[in-house]
Amino acid sequence: MGTFKTENPGNQPVWVNTNNCKACDICVAVCPAGVLGMKYNKNSTLGAMISIDHPESCIGCMECELSCPDFAIYVADRKEYKFAKLTDEAKERQAAIVANNYMSLDQKGAK
Repeated sequence: MGTFKTENPGNQPVWVNTNNCKACDICVAVCPAGVLGMKYNKNSTLGAMISIDHPESCIGCMECELSCPDFAIYVADRKEYKFAKLTDEAKERQAAIVANNYMSLDQKGAK
């Protein structure tokens, strides 16, 4: 088993411990900025795995980290990372991801 807290792999706004992630997609649902999505992964329990597709859009709201039931996703400390501002483009991308069943936008259609 992994440790409880996973260190930042290097100047990332948000990162994941894929060993802890069970692909429940809660983090994708709560992200206001369209940063996250699910990608198909045949090795994962639920056939998918979290993907950080747009880290440059992360606003540091911590919703993903706070809502993760498995301590699998982490957000950088505001003192250590300059987060983006929430843009209309990011909000529209998030709406498209939700409409795409929480899948990354390059994972269209297939179920």
